[in-house]
Parts: sequence; C-alpha cells; structure tokens
Amino acid sequence: MSALEVFGGGVAVITGAGAGIGAGLARHAHRLGMSLVLADVDAAAVALLRDEVIAAGGSAVDVVCDVRDPEAVAELAERTYRDIGPVRLLVNNAGVEQFGYLWDTPVSNWNRVMDINVSGVFHGVRAFLPKMLAEPSQSWVWNLSSIGGVAAVPLQAPYIISKHAVLALTECLRLEVQLAGHDDHVHVQAVLPGAVKSNIFEAAGGVDADSAGTAVSAAESQREAMLDIKAAAMDPVEAAEVVFEQAAEGAFYLLTQPEYVSTAMADRAQVLTTQVPPQLRTTQRFDPDKH
Repeated sequence: MSALEVFGGGVAVITGAGAGIGAGLARHAHRLGMSLVLADVDAAAVALLRDEVIAAGGSAVDVVCDVRDPEAVAELAERTYRDIGPVRLLVNNAGVEQFGYLWDTPVSNWNRVMDINVSGVFHGVRAFLPKMLAEPSQSWVWNLSSIGGVAAVPLQAPYIISKHAVLALTECLRLEVQLAGHDDHVHVQAVLPGAVKSNIFEAAGGVDADSAGTAVSAAESQREAMLDIKAAAMDPVEAAEVVFEQAAEGAFYLLTQPEYVSTAMADRAQVLTTQVPPQLRTTQRFDPDKH
C-alpha cells in the first residue's frame, strides 16, 4: 500500500515540529491529507507552520509543549483525543545536540540532552500509547533515533548515547506491543535519518565558557565539521517522503538515505561481531540525524 492509502486522512502528532525533519514530516503529512498537531517549545515556529498548512488548505493546530515535562505531554495527548480525534501517527521527534569532550560536558547540558532526546520519547509513549492500544483502528508510533544510534562518534557522546537509547527503547517497545497482543493494529517503527538539513548544530550545547582552550576548540571544531556536512544534507521534506513510504511498506527501520544508513548499520554489526574496539578515523565521520 502507498503512504497515501495508509496515512491519508488520519491525525498526526509530531513533537519538535518547528524545524528540521520534524517540520519536513509535518509538511509531507499535510500533503497526504493528514490533520496535524504540531508540538514544539518554539511557539513562533509552530505557529508559522500551522499558518502555512492552513493557507494550503490543510488542518493543523499548534501546541507549545516541552517534552521534558510528562504532565505537558499527557495534556497534549488528552487535548488531541478530546478535540481532534484518535491518533493514527505519533512521531516522537524532539531532539537536541551537544558537542565537546564528555568530561567537559556541563551536567546541565547532559541532563538537557537526556531529558529531551530520551525521556521525551518515553513521555510520548506513556501518554499516547495506552490510548492508541485502546482504539481498534490502525496506528503507528515513530521514534526518532539516528544514524548516530548505530555509530560511535567522538565529541558528540551525549547525543550519540541518547540515540542508541532511543533505538533500544523502540526495539523493546515493538516486542512489548507484540507480547501484549496489539501488534495487529499498533505498529512501532524506528526512524534513523542520516544527514537532514536543520538548525540543530547551531543550537547545540558546548562546554563551559571557562573551560580550557583545548576543550572549547575541540567542541567548536566538531560543530564546524557538522555544519560542513549540513551544507550537503538532504531536504527534510524529501527525507519525510522516503520515511512515509517505507513505513507504509511495513519496514521497522525507516532510513532517510537507505544505502548510506545501511552501511553504518553493517559497520556496527561488524564491530560487534569481531569485537574490535572502536577506531578513531579522522577521514570519516558518521553524521547523526539532524532533525
């Protein structure tokens, strides 16, 4: 079946919808005729996207929601089911980056990455999934991991760790939905984007201002390297189209650039199979999902 046949006419809830791949997923969901619930901490960004969708003849509401707050996410779910209807697609997408040596990472920055990238996904699952399980209609849960979820990358450890965690969470969740006997109508899928254009690098955290010069230099050097990758990154709407089609076909791992991301997955499998420690490669950097 096509993405239009599977998702058209349903309700999509997307966190981190204000920019990057979140906005791309929202724009393509609108093309498919979905009603959108656009959630983000950036009120202006989601309001602009809401107006864009409505001006194009679509249906959208914007909600300011911090996924770190479980009560806020629970209210998002309650409001959606009360005012709009059953959710066909939940996209737990909100995410942030962090650069620098792990030992130079401020505790507050570590907590920010984990609270948004990992706990934010958990809060979305906990708030929405029971309602989705209770509905007889088909529904989908997408959790945004990354190519970084199958790679080891220096100077981005908190982000990489968080995306490994989201991938494991999603794999476990799929098994639990199956174990509970709901996999006939609730479909759990992991999204692993490669390089997709966004402003996540510019907004990424770094090290403390009073850190040693070498620590600051390393963090900023990694930021610049990622910005170089961004220049040739995939358009978010194009990435979204690929993801929707793979999801409609029933894939579990949804890859924006299948060949590129699959290579990273194969490399990871080889490392685990041979048990060779990760090697520092100055000429190759895996680009984590930039959403």
